[in-house]
Amino acid sequence: MRELAEAGHRVVLLAHQGRPGGDDFVSLSGHADILASHVGRDVGFVADTHGAEAIDAVESLGPGEILLLENTRMCDDELPEADPEAKADTEFVRSLAPHFDAYVNDAYSAAHRSHASLVGFPLVLPAYAGRVMQAEYEANTAIAERSFDGRVTMVVGGTKATDVIDVMNNLGDTVDDFLLGGIAGELFLRAAGHPVGFDLDPDADLYDSQWEENRDTIEALLDQRGEQITLATDLAFEDDGGERAEVDVDAIEEKDVSFLDVGSDTAEGYADVVRDSEAVFVKGALGVFEDERFSVGTVTVLAAIAETDCFSVVGGGDTSRAIGMYGLDEADFDHVSIAGGAYIRALTGRPLAGVEALKRAGEGKGQP
Repeated sequence: MRELAEAGHRVVLLAHQGRPGGDDFVSLSGHADILASHVGRDVGFVADTHGAEAIDAVESLGPGEILLLENTRMCDDELPEADPEAKADTEFVRSLAPHFDAYVNDAYSAAHRSHASLVGFPLVLPAYAGRVMQAEYEANTAIAERSFDGRVTMVVGGTKATDVIDVMNNLGDTVDDFLLGGIAGELFLRAAGHPVGFDLDPDADLYDSQWEENRDTIEALLDQRGEQITLATDLAFEDDGGERAEVDVDAIEEKDVSFLDVGSDTAEGYADVVRDSEAVFVKGALGVFEDERFSVGTVTVLAAIAETDCFSVVGGGDTSRAIGMYGLDEADFDHVSIAGGAYIRALTGRPLAGVEALKRAGEGKGQP
């Protein structure tokens, strides 16, 4: 935004916040001042997206001025998933597009969505990838498109086991070592015969439903790619005194506590693998790092990546947050991705609707 404004362009911003029905589904009016503090110049706001008020505000802009339009998801045309042709024919796109010379998509985090603001405009305007979009795309597709001479490692964790299991299934021929933690780590331990990886609270739904959904895939991965998969040898939990405690996986006779992190021995073993890798990709935290007691696994591995001369991508908004929380330097990583769903889709080789629309425009197939 700063780059375009300083070059004298009239810059109009489309963005979203939340979804209808959610507590965070709010107007973008407060975002303008926050943006202004980052851009270093005033950012105007209009409580309209494609009506007369918005168009008048757009037409009134002078060179170097920036305007933020209202939350795109407040438009009926925005959210329903549809093909780009249908989105390009919406009132949202048809009313706004004639007032612009070019469209830039810098929203990689939403690029897996076939929404009007993401796939409609590239069909009717010259379209470009923004700086963030470019950096995210190049880093997140590197695992599939780049060649590495040495060891390629993926750290797999988080709470959405189904997502990361799909990644493992897709990247088995590319990744040399999968280091597991989080929900997925416990589910793989369960498949390996250990009494973990299930819900203690019958009202909880972290483990059992994901186990039922993925059991066949997990067992097949262990059978076919067991040598590539490293499981935790110890796990951490909160003891009766509220302190961090650890137990060897082989010593667990039944699961009677919630495991909140991989153990210290596991963390150090994972760090050794990282230090011996040419490329490391991270998807998901190894524990509940927001609680310092259970940050050991995640932080130990991230610190090893930071000190190692390897190509590194840390993906997912939650995991990337740990870098700042624990005093690590983002500059020590090749790329820190804030994308969640888009990062997963890139790793599993599935196309991203927003990226495909830009590619189509770049090939001269966008505009009718």
